[in-house]
Amino acid sequence: MTQDENRRIRAGRAASRVAHVCAAATALLITSCGTVDDPKDAAAPSTSAQASASASTSPKASVAPIKPGEVRIAGEVDKPYTITLADLRKLPQAEAPVEFVSAKGDQKHTYQGVLLHEVLKAAQPRFDQGKKNGQLRGVVAATGGGDYRAVFAWAEVDPGFAKSQILLAVSEDGTPFEDAAGPRLVVPQDTRGGRYVSELNQLWVGTVDPVVDSAH
Repeated sequence: MTQDENRRIRAGRAASRVAHVCAAATALLITSCGTVDDPKDAAAPSTSAQASASASTSPKASVAPIKPGEVRIAGEVDKPYTITLADLRKLPQAEAPVEFVSAKGDQKHTYQGVLLHEVLKAAQPRFDQGKKNGQLRGVVAATGGGDYRAVFAWAEVDPGFAKSQILLAVSEDGTPFEDAAGPRLVVPQDTRGGRYVSELNQLWVGTVDPVVDSAH
């Protein structure tokens, strides 16, 4: 056998091995990925993948910071909104002479302001009307300066249940509060001033259902 014939035989064997490797690789790709009819299909990501990528790169919606003098009404409500001390002064006013004990001693004042119930009602709380007196499951968390916080049952706020009315006060003894300070909660039925939240900046409305149900 000549040297040229040997070279041709070796070349044929090498080509055969390459063909077998290519065939095996092709079979593996088809098994794991399926066939591709259009090259564009292989390159295009799925809709769910696009949505996932978009969600991971898109900035999250942020809540605007509360400015001095503003009160944000939020929580389980259909129409959350923000109101200022100036806005409150334009609404119908009520008056509440009160006496209570504070860290500074006995207090006796007359406050003017807007009924808390009217301000919260405008946000349309989502109480379950399918349950008897569903609103009685409601709670209101009031946040003031220094992250001070106090909680009220809805029955304390609703005139259908409470005799006395909680105010968002805009003035004390005829002296208006400064706009930057915001309103003050006035709770006539309380004998101590712990829930007279000053520099009020947020009113959160919700229900006790999630907490109670999670305890079952």
